[in-house]
Amino acid sequence: MNMYIEEDLELKKVGLELMFLTPEKYDSPEGITAVELSKLVELPLETVKKKLAILKDKSIVRVKGNNPKFWLFDEYNFQRMDEDDDVFLLLCSFDDVDFDRYFSY
Repeated sequence: MNMYIEEDLELKKVGLELMFLTPEKYDSPEGITAVELSKLVELPLETVKKKLAILKDKSIVRVKGNNPKFWLFDEYNFQRMDEDDDVFLLLCSFDDVDFDRYFSY
C-alpha cells in the first residue's frame, strides 16, 4: 500500500466529511464549496483543494459549476472502486473515526 495515501489524514478528513455530508451542512443545493468544506474540516483552503483534486481524480467526488465549484460525494462510483485502491482503503478505515462528528443521535 502507498504509505503516502495510508498516512494522509487530511485526505481522510475531507473524504469522510463529503461521504457523510448532509444538505443541512451546506448553503447551495448543488453541493458544498471548498471554502465551506475547509471551515467544516478545519484545514487550510489550499490543502482542501488539493485533497478534492485527488478525490476527483478517483471519480468519487463530483464537481458542478466553475466559480464557485460545488462538490458532492459520488456514492455510486465509490462503491465500484477497486477494493485494493489506496484511497478506498483509507476511506473505509473507520478505527479512528468519531462518528459523532457526522451524526447526531
